[in-house]
Amino acid sequence: MNSGYEELYNYLIASGWKKNQKAFVFIDEIQSLNDPSKFLKLCHDHLGNKIKFIISGSSTFEIKKKFKNSLVGRIVDFEVWPLDFEEFLLFKNKNYNLTLKNLPQIIHDELKKLYQEYAIYGGYPQIVLENNISKKEIYLSQIINTYIKKDIRDLADIRNIDKFNKLLEVLASQSGNLLNILELSNTINLSRQTVEEYLFLLENTYIIKLVKPFSKNKRSELFRTPKIYFIDHGLVNLLNFQTFPKVLSGNIFETAIFSDLLKQYGKSSIYFWRTMAKQEVDFIINKKTKIIPIEVKLNINSFKSANLKYFFDLYKIKTGYAIFLKGERDCEKQNKIQYIYPWEIVNL
Repeated sequence: MNSGYEELYNYLIASGWKKNQKAFVFIDEIQSLNDPSKFLKLCHDHLGNKIKFIISGSSTFEIKKKFKNSLVGRIVDFEVWPLDFEEFLLFKNKNYNLTLKNLPQIIHDELKKLYQEYAIYGGYPQIVLENNISKKEIYLSQIINTYIKKDIRDLADIRNIDKFNKLLEVLASQSGNLLNILELSNTINLSRQTVEEYLFLLENTYIIKLVKPFSKNKRSELFRTPKIYFIDHGLVNLLNFQTFPKVLSGNIFETAIFSDLLKQYGKSSIYFWRTMAKQEVDFIINKKTKIIPIEVKLNINSFKSANLKYFFDLYKIKTGYAIFLKGERDCEKQNKIQYIYPWEIVNL
């Protein structure tokens, strides 16, 4: 493709394309071209509406850096995430209607088993479609070794490979926790600046997401410690344990909930809340004028409502949610808190 528009045109003609025919051209890792914006502009100007390009890339900052010319009016952007739970069910040929607000308990019991599978193995399509657990592990290991530990590393010309890989493993053990850059720097023996560069790289290649604390004071939002989440929870398990665990843990469950919220509400709408006295609410959805506080507990029996109640009083909120997978929910709505299963997120 670096040969230019003419080379592509000649290739299409040689492949049997006729000028009056419509065609689709797929280009992956578009950011690897020397000047992708110029290439696409020339293609659009010369080929018009006959050729539709579907392009993809794994690095948002490389794409932004290389797309120097404006393509406004010529492109439509999409972010492609790992599967959410609703998509996971479709890939499993399970046609539950999750929008129904009163699903029978027997359906909830079936969905509990499926959600545990989703949370442990993650949402990459190839992993979801594979039923053999050993093969799931092999395929996800290949993603880690080729995309994360090679492609991303090469993209940023990372030379200290061992420390970059060690950072990945340490971050995986901390998914759902507050991010302490100084501690990371000391643990891995990397400068603070280098750790920050690596975090920026991982966030812009869709591996992690840094979640800011919620505050009405915008200035304080910019300077308070974020939390770190991996976007794919299966990835966390394999990086952290080098194998898939038999039992779902609380932090992986929380990471899976974050992943679903991310896909439903968008990355700029999700926050967490924490006070100096360590009162905390796991997630705050801040969408326009609507604020939704959410607590996540793997087992509802261990849920304490004090933090949500305090948040209600402080911000004059009428309703909050406790998302759980195990234990039996009390049908009674206690102090404005609704107990819901993960798949009921679609009805918030």
